[in-house]
Amino acid sequence: MKTLQQQLGTYGLYHRSKRNVLTHFFGIPLIVFAVLCLLARIQIPIGSLLIDGAQLFVFASVVYYLMLSVSLGLIMGVLFTLLLLAAQPIAAMAFWPWLSIGVGVFVFGWVQQFIGHYYEGKKPAFVDDLIGLIIGPLYVTVEFLFLMGFYKTLEGEVNAIAGPAKA
Repeated sequence: MKTLQQQLGTYGLYHRSKRNVLTHFFGIPLIVFAVLCLLARIQIPIGSLLIDGAQLFVFASVVYYLMLSVSLGLIMGVLFTLLLLAAQPIAAMAFWPWLSIGVGVFVFGWVQQFIGHYYEGKKPAFVDDLIGLIIGPLYVTVEFLFLMGFYKTLEGEVNAIAGPAKA
């Protein structure tokens, strides 16, 4: 398994334009939210428990993030849980409103992504490595934390791999 620095640095190679990263600040959370809205309708009985697909997705994602970094995994756990809580009422809607919102937000989020990659002049990272789909939410979170002045050592390690950001 790649280290946190390797995962973020590799993902960062596709995201050096500040305009691209900005579109990802909006697009990626929208995509995650939409996926959670859609997955929350899938009911999975486990013994006497009934969990949904969104809960399973959040659990698996957070376990992966925790394996990369305990502190960032905990932050991602809080963020994903908040998105999950917001998605649950959408999943409880009637079929057509649920599907319209879920698919609409998903498509809008991806439009944001592709606009950003137009500015970047590069394809999305997941085209070359599907793990980019799960690293994207972590990447935008750490980019936000970098802007806030946190994780300076990690920022230097990621930039050593990905190179400097460009305007």
